[in-house]
Amino acid sequence: MPFENVTAAALRNISRNIPFPFKPIRYACRMNKQRLLRHKRSHLTDRNFPSAGEDAAIVAVEPSPYDQPGSSYKLAFTDTEFILREEMRAVRMQLELLKPELIQTEHGIESTLVIFGSARILPRDVAQQRLAEAIAKGNAQAVARARMQLEMSRYYEEARRFATLVTRATCDADEPLVVVTGGGPGIMEAGNRGAFEAQGKSIGLNIVLQHEQRPNPYITPELCFQFHYFALRKMHFLMRSVALVCFPGGFGTLDELFEVLTLTQARKVRQRPIVLFGESFWRKLINFDYLVETGMIAAEDLDLFHFVETAEQAWDVLARAFELNGADVGAESDTEAESEPVAP
Repeated sequence: MPFENVTAAALRNISRNIPFPFKPIRYACRMNKQRLLRHKRSHLTDRNFPSAGEDAAIVAVEPSPYDQPGSSYKLAFTDTEFILREEMRAVRMQLELLKPELIQTEHGIESTLVIFGSARILPRDVAQQRLAEAIAKGNAQAVARARMQLEMSRYYEEARRFATLVTRATCDADEPLVVVTGGGPGIMEAGNRGAFEAQGKSIGLNIVLQHEQRPNPYITPELCFQFHYFALRKMHFLMRSVALVCFPGGFGTLDELFEVLTLTQARKVRQRPIVLFGESFWRKLINFDYLVETGMIAAEDLDLFHFVETAEQAWDVLARAFELNGADVGAESDTEAESEPVAP
């Protein structure tokens, strides 16, 4: 007789009729009775209704004559045309907030390190190749541009080394620092690449643009997101970040940097290390002292950020802020900077 068909009363009668010397058998009957009760009670806590996924699967294999353009027969949450209506903007924004939040929580990501910078900065080997091609063509303007690209390529290599350094230094910590970038090429690629080469996770927060935005191949696939709303993307940059590291860049980089500086200055977010790579670039681009001189910012506002030139200097800023110990990591990173690029 199947166990499910044995009634509690039957088990009770069997147990009572077992003579005293056979206590182990009586005990086994009591245990079977408890198992039976648990089995019956489990039905009381089973899911009441089919899940949305289950119903969507049923609909997918049962075609209907109403499955045609213009029909309202589709389930609301599988109806792309409905979800993309103007009136559904608030729902779409909620989805863009929740999807990365839930997935990062599932992966145990609590602390991130944000790396900003230009999408146009090239790896050193690519910049060297472009310079050689420009020289071969004899185009003076192309040679000048290529020389500048080669000069700026040092920032790609520093971003790559820095991401490797941080990933290795914190991989065994209770809360490892996970590199997060905008997901595209240039400095963003360098950040994801450095974490990849250190065998660590990294996040890419991509956004739909007309140009310059394609996911680089070094992002952890489960953590490669795509956004429509800039505001939601910016929120996710800051929600888990413990530090922000900014390399030379254009309008997008400046937008992200000044938004963080403004929020920090206004105390709308907690203060965290803000690191600027390349002091000469930033001082030539922005006259911070003139902002103080004219009273546009306070002198102490200059303490909101730090200038650095190398990955090791940036790590020192973080190490002092969070009392981290990474004394030996820099040497390993220096050695790897001379090795051949590692393909994903």
